[in-house]
Amino acid sequence: MIEIPSDLHPDVVSLAFLLGTWEGAGVYAPLPVEGGPGTEKCNFGQEVVFRHDGRPFLEFRSRTWVLDDEGEKIRPLENEHAFWRITSNHRGTSGERGVEISSVRDDGTVEIWYGELADGKPQINVATDAVARIEGSAPYSGGKRLFGFVNEELLWVGEKAAPEVPLRPYMSAQLKKVLSPAQLIKDINDLPDDGIAFFR
Repeated sequence: MIEIPSDLHPDVVSLAFLLGTWEGAGVYAPLPVEGGPGTEKCNFGQEVVFRHDGRPFLEFRSRTWVLDDEGEKIRPLENEHAFWRITSNHRGTSGERGVEISSVRDDGTVEIWYGELADGKPQINVATDAVARIEGSAPYSGGKRLFGFVNEELLWVGEKAAPEVPLRPYMSAQLKKVLSPAQLIKDINDLPDDGIAFFR
């Protein structure tokens, strides 16, 4: 169920399904030009936080870790910090369904993304409009991402291209929402006084 906070800015109500803390796992397959020690295909764990402070954007933070075969964290993989907005002023968007994202990743990559909310369902497609990199970051010329809220889970897939490599999937994950203590207390308060009655 999607809840809309009373203090959420009206401009980003259509992004309310993203709010909260999400955790899960996925698969990472780096581009061939990123090859080298520590960049092989692997499973990864991810924590994503979407939050708001009443202004007309959502703040996004993502942390990922390489996981071993038992699901234990081995080392950090990639961190990202971004701001998501709704826009109607970019080419290819219609009405108030346009999405723009400004993001920075820990490898020194800065991206501007534009895309659109799907009509009638909680799904977002975005593609890079601009990419800037520091000198030491891996070759990268652009990407696409698809986010969807499906069966109470946040699913996403990312595609990436480099000057020598055409656009291809490189990262995807399946995330579940982490309930806040306040929500857990609310759920407990909804239980009958006689706890046994819950199992009848």
